[in-house]
Amino acid sequence: MKIGFMGLGAMGQAMVSRLLEAGFEVTVWNRSPGPVTTAKANGAAVSESPVKLAKASDVLISMLPDDNAAHEVLVASKALEALGKDRVHVNMATVSVGFARGMQALHQRLGSHYVAAPVLGRPDVAAAGKLNILAAGDAAVLERLQPLFAAMGQKVWPLGESPERANVVKVAANLMLATAIESMGEASALTEAHGVGRDDFLEIVTGTLFAAPAYQGYAKLIREARYEPAGMRMGWGLKDVGLALQASQEGRVPLPFAGVLRDSLLDAMARGDGEKDWAAMAETPFRRANLPR
Repeated sequence: MKIGFMGLGAMGQAMVSRLLEAGFEVTVWNRSPGPVTTAKANGAAVSESPVKLAKASDVLISMLPDDNAAHEVLVASKALEALGKDRVHVNMATVSVGFARGMQALHQRLGSHYVAAPVLGRPDVAAAGKLNILAAGDAAVLERLQPLFAAMGQKVWPLGESPERANVVKVAANLMLATAIESMGEASALTEAHGVGRDDFLEIVTGTLFAAPAYQGYAKLIREARYEPAGMRMGWGLKDVGLALQASQEGRVPLPFAGVLRDSLLDAMARGDGEKDWAAMAETPFRRANLPR
């Protein structure tokens, strides 16, 4: 099975490394050359263009940052037209529900298969092969992909045949993560204003009521103010909250917290934190309350 992989950000690089370690034949393409050099040193072949990569792939995996980048690289370049009939495109990035629906229709017209398989986990989780993979698409195709998913993740969560189902789950999960960061920031600012520091407060709540990986992991970043290098950049977080708001309009589901999160992310980005991890959003309530670290 010849695997093509496009999109070598921190997540993509880690995922490619897992596939190579599992013995798969992987060819990569990326818009910037640096990550390609690393992948090549690890044993990947390199393609000159998205079209050539698609043409040579039995399974094409994309991990591109947003809808616009995915459209440019996959559609505008005509890469998907070069993907052979009955071959598979697996989109493992976080994209909008509408984009997923459009991609499914395009693949049906072209005679290829489309699978949405966004992941839960940060780059360190990807490097350890412990991702949770949210997969939606044709059941027989998903079965063919199981060896690939097993190399990259610890569990596959099947979500039916409509690809957008996987994407709405991913968007909703990220909305919950953003809410956790915001709530920890606000609650910590409240306790600090009354003499109980964020370190003590976050240690208590993440060891008792909120003893869960998401809270514990982000609390550690907040306590240490360790926002660089970013595992999930602030701008990506803003994109994902925006995707939740888009989906809410389509489904007519009010999401009042999403509006608060959008404004907190914009506030942080306006203050120059756009390249930091989105955990830095937790600093916004402290700034608003004039509680410097």
